[in-house]
Order: sequence, then structure tokens, then C-alpha cells
Amino acid sequence: MTSDAPCTILTAGFSFHRKPFQMSEAEGFPHYLIRLQTEGCCSALIDGAITRVESGGLMLIAPGVPYNLIIDKEHYPLGEPRVESGDYHIFCRGEWLDRWWNSRHRASLMHIPLNDAFVGLFRQLVLEQRRLSDFSPEISSCYLQILCMEIDRITLDRPSVSPRGYLAYRMKQFVEENAALLFRLEDVAAHVDISVSRAVHLFKEEFGTTIVKYVNEVRLEMARERIVYSPMPLEHIAETCGFMNYTYFHRQFRKRYGMSPKQFRTLSREKDAPALIRP
Repeated sequence: MTSDAPCTILTAGFSFHRKPFQMSEAEGFPHYLIRLQTEGCCSALIDGAITRVESGGLMLIAPGVPYNLIIDKEHYPLGEPRVESGDYHIFCRGEWLDRWWNSRHRASLMHIPLNDAFVGLFRQLVLEQRRLSDFSPEISSCYLQILCMEIDRITLDRPSVSPRGYLAYRMKQFVEENAALLFRLEDVAAHVDISVSRAVHLFKEEFGTTIVKYVNEVRLEMARERIVYSPMPLEHIAETCGFMNYTYFHRQFRKRYGMSPKQFRTLSREKDAPALIRP
């Protein structure tokens, strides 16, 4: 069946190695390779040098680039050497990918904080490719484009790959993923296994705002959207957006938007919801 998909996934899968493994392509592949290390570690040819790739390592390999992957025994915390490497890999091609690749410089290796949403895109692509009776290349193509755009968003959002920047980014991600729930500063710090004081300092240094202020910003934006686009009572919106009580929510909302939640809802309906844009 002919597909009108702007990009094509040739193969997508997950591999877990417990025995030494090596793959070498001196002339590279005739297509793109997107590979995410999710468990253990490996070594790969990156920019002409064999480089260690640990969990969270995202490799972007262009067509024709020499490729060498080595999975061998590594020393783990308990001291015994063993082989352990798990990864998602996608071989793909297409005009959309060519444009995406050439739109900016692409590092061959970057470190990505692993989370269910990002890894889930790889997982969904693999599941889609395994469909037999109702496989849709157009759906696979859409998932691949979303994955590529998510890579861009992560790269733009976190240009630094320093250990300090990595911890700060993981905390920011924790806040965004759990904003609708009640949590404490201790929970944010525990997520990256550091003290509260260090967490507060790293976050402010990296993003120029405090964790508490950022939590409120995320929650207020969630509430703003629901006030405009949902019929939920305002008290319910406050609760589902992570605010402990309506009084605190009301005060923070007025401080942020210059009017009460009720006034904001009334005004948005008078002006028509689509006319409201993010502040």
C-alpha cells in the first residue's frame, strides 16, 4: 500500500543485551538512526571517538556517518563486571526528517532525563510497528514527528548538559508532571536525591526563579485553561490544579492576572475563549 506519510520508519525496536555485542558500519547507514539508552551502558563511535553512553544517552546518527556500537563487560557498583544494556532504536528516512535534521546543528550524543512521557514515545512507535492487521504508516509517521519535535523542545529548554543543569531540569520536569498533585519541596529534592537547600539553589541558578514560584506558575496556567475552556466550578478547578484551598488559589490568581477567577471567566466568555492567549 502506498503511503503519503512525510517520513518512514524502517524498523523500530527495543533490545536488551546480557552478552557482549558489537555492530560496525564503516560507511554508515543509508538512513537516520535515533537510539535511546534506557538501561545499563554501552560504548559507541561519537564524532570519531569511542564514547561511553549511559542510561539517558540519546544518539542521533545521520546517513553515511560511520557507526560502531560496543556492548561489553562493565564494572558496576558491587564491583563485579557484567553486561547490561537496554535501548530503543529507530531507523527512519524521509523528506520531513531531512528538513528537521538540517534545521539546526544536531549533536550526535546528548543526555536526556528519562521519564515516562519521553520513553513512552519510543514505546508507542515500537508497538505501532508491530501491528499486523491495522498498521498505519501515517500514524507511525506522526509519532516520529512528535518524537523529533520533543527532542527539539528538550534541547531548547535545557541547553546545558552539565550535572548541575541536569539535576535542575529533572526537578523542573518533576514539577510539571506532578503539578496537579500536592507535594512538598522535600519531594522535589528527593526526586533527584539532594538536600532541599541544594535543590532550591540549583533551581534558582538554572531557571532564575524559585521552585515555589514555578509550581504556582504551572498550576495557575492549568487553572487559566480550565476556567476558559471547561464548565467546572471554580472551587473544583482550584482543587484539581493542586491548590490546597480556594482562598489561596483566589489570591494567587488575582495577583497573576489582575482579576478574580470569576471575573476572568466572565470576561473570557464575553470576548470568546479563542481570543485569549497565553500571557
